[in-house]
Amino acid sequence: MNQTRNIVHVAIPRPLHTLLSYTVEEGQQPVLGGRVTVPLGKQHSVGLVLGTETQADDTDNGFTLKPLLAVLDDIALPDPHLLELLQWAANYYHYPVGEAIFAALPVTLRKAKPLTSRMQKLLKSAPPVGACPASDSPKHGLSLTPEQQHCLTAIQQWNAKPSPRPVLLHGITGSGKTEIYLRLIEPLLATGKQALVIVPEIGLTPQLQARFTHFFADTAIVCLHSGMNDGERLKAWLQARSGQARIIIGTRSAIFTPAPQLGLIIIDEEHDASLKQQEAFRYHGRDLAIKRARMLDIPVLLGSATPSLESLYNVQAGRYHYHRLDQRPGSARPPALQLQDTRPFDLQAGLTPASLQAIRQTLARGEQAMVFLNRRGFAPALYCPSCGWQASCHHCSVNMTWHARRNKLVCHHCGVEHPTPSHCPNCKNPQLTTQGQGTERLELVLQTLFTDALVVRIDRDSTSRKGELEEKLTTVRTNEPLILVGTQMLAKGHDFPNLTLVVIVDIDQSLLSTDYRAMERLGQLLVQVAGRAGRAEKPGHVILQTSQPEHPLLHQLIGQGYTAFARQLLEDRKRWDFPPYGYQALLRASANSMEKALQLLEHISQRLAATGQDIRRLGPVPAPLEKRANRYRAQLLLGSKQRAALHNALHTLLTDGVKLPGASAVHWSIDIDPLDFS
Repeated sequence: MNQTRNIVHVAIPRPLHTLLSYTVEEGQQPVLGGRVTVPLGKQHSVGLVLGTETQADDTDNGFTLKPLLAVLDDIALPDPHLLELLQWAANYYHYPVGEAIFAALPVTLRKAKPLTSRMQKLLKSAPPVGACPASDSPKHGLSLTPEQQHCLTAIQQWNAKPSPRPVLLHGITGSGKTEIYLRLIEPLLATGKQALVIVPEIGLTPQLQARFTHFFADTAIVCLHSGMNDGERLKAWLQARSGQARIIIGTRSAIFTPAPQLGLIIIDEEHDASLKQQEAFRYHGRDLAIKRARMLDIPVLLGSATPSLESLYNVQAGRYHYHRLDQRPGSARPPALQLQDTRPFDLQAGLTPASLQAIRQTLARGEQAMVFLNRRGFAPALYCPSCGWQASCHHCSVNMTWHARRNKLVCHHCGVEHPTPSHCPNCKNPQLTTQGQGTERLELVLQTLFTDALVVRIDRDSTSRKGELEEKLTTVRTNEPLILVGTQMLAKGHDFPNLTLVVIVDIDQSLLSTDYRAMERLGQLLVQVAGRAGRAEKPGHVILQTSQPEHPLLHQLIGQGYTAFARQLLEDRKRWDFPPYGYQALLRASANSMEKALQLLEHISQRLAATGQDIRRLGPVPAPLEKRANRYRAQLLLGSKQRAALHNALHTLLTDGVKLPGASAVHWSIDIDPLDFS
């Protein structure tokens, strides 16, 4: 009689596109989704069990399997559904499965250490039965407008159907989309379900969490984002996994949070590019949310004032339901938009005399003004007017940004810093000067021009320490007259009732960009930033400064609104078979010389051509940012009308077993559905 042996298939955090198999020794009881330690060459590694099977002892695999070293967990960490989602995502994005899975775990659980007794207790604790619904007290929420109520009822009806389709909620800024979110979650909690709310940026989580906590006073709510320390994230993750946390709010990585009673997923600001991971495992949080909801057969709601072209296309194709909110509650109205031609004027830190006068009048009325510039630092260039020398980064092909408060030159790509030179390194001229402006310069100029006004700057530099962002936002919400200077951190989600004027500075770079996605991003940014003005009973005014006031798409955006603007962009995309009418993958390569990077991509291009799949190959060419952190960068863009053709070609490339010449000296990666081409 043949004897049998138990085999486990394990994912390890290494760049492997396959699982490794090990035998199970007597007394070991590995579980699917549990961690184990395994031998790996002369070392050992932590791994996660993804499969088990029983084989006859005499099965000839052509090689000898090694035994597991230890079993670390007696309970699954990611639940079976989440494991399935992660394996699907690794396959779709052509990313090593073990690295994808371990990237989704809290840092503490990526180590080969057993759970502490406290962790085990939290993980195995029984979830509460039912939940306390929100109080009927008016303090817990605003009364819905007829438009909001109609929208809520329609969404609830769609969500109640079997296999619900995604719902796109297209609501203008300030129309009360968050109130819809709250009302959708409220009955869900009473049935014992969990809700997952994804936001694009950390800066939106404090305000949203406060709103949810106020509405759901007796409900366990957790946040998950990179601003938390490892212990805080682990605790929140375990509370969600056990079902103790009923509402999970987080940034894109929260889509991988286990939630065994998950009943609804909401993606706020679904258009935002921050939902796409731009390094390593390049997944899209919105797209995985839609996939996760489909796998669980639960509803998913996508909310935005400026929906992505992909989502609007899916509405046209009948894949998504669509609902609109076109009115702000109460007497609030959308702000008036004004194009300001900058060419006739001498600018002060990028501001026209008309904009400065508008700020002055706003402050005189006791209201707040915001100046928006999506560039931090004092100036993007420090140069010598005598010989033309510019302070450039020796590690990247860009100029360094001057930060006046720190008196440092900083590269915003590799992070290297240098003290500001006292004279030109070439000609010794001591009179160095700057070109352009950043938020730091704007802050200084406005403080000089408006000596009696408080100027609050909110960008990554001014909010780097924990608690600084919340402190500055609280200052703005006191409603005292002030000037707010900020970057895209302020573009969405924030509600400042006394903010009535927004001045948007320096958008011309996007108008002249060769990136086909630049106009979509610009339109979304302008509408979102403009939406910060006039959100209460006071009327709002937006000044859009540009040297291209005749640009047709700008006039369409201002005159006909975002929907018409997006419709025109979709027509342009259709003519070129660009997404969403086609599918793309961007192959990136970096090496210590441009020649090596280009050569490897050329080999890959030839290999892809040999697959016989119907794909277009553009490149290889140097990346727009040719050098970063001492590595030369090149890219190859792939396109196809059929998603399957693109993925089949990439799968063949990764699995044909033929070594790419020169691959050992080049780091290369695949970006599926790319958003950033820099």
